[in-house]
Amino acid sequence: MQIGVCDDQKEIREMIMDKVREFYPAGDIIPYASGQEVLDAMRLPDILFLDIQMPGLDGLEAARAIRERDRQMIIIFVTVAEDYVFQSFDVGAFHYLVKPFEDRKFAEVLQNAVRQFQGRGLGRAGMKKEMPSLMVTSKGEHIAVPIEDIVYAEIFNRKIIIHTMDSDIEYYGKMKDLERQAGGDFYRTHRAYLINFNFVRKYNAATVYLKRGQALMAKQNYQNFVKSYLRFNQRKGKE
Repeated sequence: MQIGVCDDQKEIREMIMDKVREFYPAGDIIPYASGQEVLDAMRLPDILFLDIQMPGLDGLEAARAIRERDRQMIIIFVTVAEDYVFQSFDVGAFHYLVKPFEDRKFAEVLQNAVRQFQGRGLGRAGMKKEMPSLMVTSKGEHIAVPIEDIVYAEIFNRKIIIHTMDSDIEYYGKMKDLERQAGGDFYRTHRAYLINFNFVRKYNAATVYLKRGQALMAKQNYQNFVKSYLRFNQRKGKE
């Protein structure tokens, strides 16, 4: 596993690298002095500690460019300012550490990130946890839809349309009932939309872009959505 540390200040960079060695000695640590160095690398790291306030290409700009190449990299922002917290989650950050941070907090975040990375490997090996199915009646047929396969659901013409990666299923029902059955991996971004956090690609204050399709974001729901998405990523890291 490659763990990158990107900070323009050498002493900060080396301090973070020392902490990574202390709390996860098995990691292959790669230092970067700028966001551009990360982007120029032939192979991107699996986990990246990324400073936000850097000259030239700052951390947020670097993260946006990284996401064009790699949707799965675990990005942990490290900064002295809390002002960028919401912007950091726009690029799918795993966590946001504010300097100076305690060793306990650093170790917790790093270990959760490692667990998330390793968990992806377990999923590929066929050990993915199964989730329950939702039974719906569509066009006279009774259909079992695995909840984990739902990308998002929307209300259209008084029907609910469930979108998976390869099908669209219409049925008569109430969104609040679906929301209750779907569980903690889902979020009601708008009265007419329910999305699955597992399929989020990017988002802003108006729209959530998913691996298939997109959903509207109600303005009043945005900040709570960002916080809920952060908690989701943290929870996934601990599983």
